[in-house]
Amino acid sequence: MKNLLAFDLGASNGRAILGQLENGRITMTELHRFENNYIEENGVFYWNLPYLFEEMKKGLKAFKDANVGDLDCFGIDTWGVDYGLLDENGEVLGNPRSYRYAVDGDCEAAWEKVDFPTLFSRTGIANQSYNTAYQLYRRKREGDWALDKAATMLLMPDLLGYLLTGEKKSEYTITTTTMLYNPTTRDWDWQTIEQLGLPKEMFTPIDRAGQLRGCLRPEIAEEIGINQAAFAAVGCHDTASAVAAIPGTGNFAFCSSGTWSLFGVETDKPILTEDVRNANFTNEGTIQGGFRPLKNIMGLWLIQDCRRQWQSQGMDISWNDIVKEAEKAEPFRTIIDPECSEFFAGGDMVGKIQAFARRTNQPVPETVGQVARAIYESLALKYRWALERLEEIKGEKLGQLNIVGGGIQNKMLCQMAADSLDLPVVTGPVEGAAIGNLLAQAIALGEVKDLEELRQIVRNSEAVSDYTPNHTPEWEAAYQKLLSL
Repeated sequence: MKNLLAFDLGASNGRAILGQLENGRITMTELHRFENNYIEENGVFYWNLPYLFEEMKKGLKAFKDANVGDLDCFGIDTWGVDYGLLDENGEVLGNPRSYRYAVDGDCEAAWEKVDFPTLFSRTGIANQSYNTAYQLYRRKREGDWALDKAATMLLMPDLLGYLLTGEKKSEYTITTTTMLYNPTTRDWDWQTIEQLGLPKEMFTPIDRAGQLRGCLRPEIAEEIGINQAAFAAVGCHDTASAVAAIPGTGNFAFCSSGTWSLFGVETDKPILTEDVRNANFTNEGTIQGGFRPLKNIMGLWLIQDCRRQWQSQGMDISWNDIVKEAEKAEPFRTIIDPECSEFFAGGDMVGKIQAFARRTNQPVPETVGQVARAIYESLALKYRWALERLEEIKGEKLGQLNIVGGGIQNKMLCQMAADSLDLPVVTGPVEGAAIGNLLAQAIALGEVKDLEELRQIVRNSEAVSDYTPNHTPEWEAAYQKLLSL
């Protein structure tokens, strides 16, 4: 039996999960969980790197306390695009900036150097204001001291891995999120890097999921009292790990449901057509070295920020409470477009949704149930829009939607997805990113052969749920309303 440890960090929380692989099955035990929220300093949003580092060490300590023997391997996955900078001595140059700091003007400034159609043709990445390319060029324009002193740039999972191991590499799937990777040359997009005036020397070699990358620093192993476990490159982008763990077969679409809803399909090559660019789909990497044409949809972030607002107002309300209130609310009363830019930044999300309703001449949601139902129904309707675009891109009908991630715990939303799409929906596993992370470690150790065997282990180990569609005329009318917005 192998003891594996997955650090799975999202933009709202993080987990350390023990995986034990034996006889073609994997069992998982959550050892440590912690909050992850960006912090604000002088109007700039950052991730609290020292805090995250300490929480990961607590995860290693929790492994030791589990008393299951030596740790064979660990791996790290996080959200995409964000990064940290190191100086020539390997010291971190301040906390990493959060993608929530991005604004549309960052894109427009970069387009003066390289226009978006050119950027897409080179990288296959959709236009999002938070893309790493735009973030870095903003710092270049501002004459940022940290960028001037940077000798190394590491994306978040690789940065955290560096703090634990000292290794400086960039894993393929997380690199593809930057808008600075060229899927045709299979390397950094040096032409764009040069045109944006970014320091070439700070970009590190790219490796792949399923490869070993050093081991735990001896001083950390001694501090915690565990062995110097191996460190593996996994699908360091959490969506890549989650998609790897999808147990589906055949012609399916996937949705990784969490703070964001990543809705797409798998392909061997990127799809760089004008239709894909105009629909603002992106081509991110898979752990097997292929691509995931997908749509980045504002996901449960909408309800997460509403809940924070309700809690700040003194309401003690759980996720289950919110779903129960939504179930009691009138269906299809208010539809929003989850992709509207005003929903991107945090703060007064309820007010923003109400303002959208007023602007579009719809009933204004007032209660928790009305707001939540508007969000859930609108997400399900946006899934249909994404599915139709994917079928146009692939030139064929898709037979099923597989949803993974924490969002599948909301059974109401999963049923809404089936009803909206008029397709069967299969959900599971909940900890999709973690199980994909763990099994990529097993590939690195030679315990698992390839993606096909990885997915068979998931099918052997994880229960799934099925949702049968009930596509009513009311869903069709609501979808036409979304399109009109």
